[in-house]
Amino acid sequence: MAFLTAHHTDVGIKKKTNQDALLLKTAKTPKGPVGLFIVCDGMGGLSHGELASAKVIRGMAEWFDTQMPRLAFSEHFEEEIYSEVEKCMKQLNEKILKYGETSKVKLGTTMTALLIVDHKYYIAHIGDSRAYRISNSLNQLTKDQTLVAREVARGNITEEQAKIDPRRNVLLQCVGATTEIEVDFSKGDVQANTVFLLCSDGFYHQITEEELELELKPGTVTNNQQLKDRVVELVELVKVRKEVDNISVIAVKVY
Repeated sequence: MAFLTAHHTDVGIKKKTNQDALLLKTAKTPKGPVGLFIVCDGMGGLSHGELASAKVIRGMAEWFDTQMPRLAFSEHFEEEIYSEVEKCMKQLNEKILKYGETSKVKLGTTMTALLIVDHKYYIAHIGDSRAYRISNSLNQLTKDQTLVAREVARGNITEEQAKIDPRRNVLLQCVGATTEIEVDFSKGDVQANTVFLLCSDGFYHQITEEELELELKPGTVTNNQQLKDRVVELVELVKVRKEVDNISVIAVKVY
């Protein structure tokens, strides 16, 4: 198992600062190559959202560097991954929350993290950034933790209504806003010739799943530059469609 990777982030057509943050880390372990990929979408006035997203990225990068070497040898890898990531996220949540209280500002960030190891993937998710898997078809691997997504699930509004609902950016939880967070974990098998896509909401609001599937079909991407070119083209398309938010994408092909 090996990875092709690409990423791209853009401030967008309206905002002055980019509050998104990305992480791509890979390493060789006794279980084979492992990769940790994260998209965070910060929120808060001035540069505070940028601070929150960067704090989570730095914290998870440090976690990967210090804990993965030990976890790679563990006989209870899966159980420990969940508990270790949750512990790390709660510590980061507390630090960001304390900073906000001390500085008298409101800030926070989403986090969608993908860990690939030993032909398995593990996702840790908070907020409304997303993870997709593209192989023979496209599947969304995360659930948006938003007010409108909850209303759709309850049957109170339709998917089409949700796309234009003025409340669509209202999050049910994010890192750094409240004392308690609940990390949404999921997992699955990793097949060769699969593309994983992580993105902020500024990316997916103005693009269709059919377009994502067409542009990122695993069989049409054979090197890092091709993957990068596809990602940049998609981000530029989103800008042409007048998305006003920051736009960030990570693409990972497993082969």
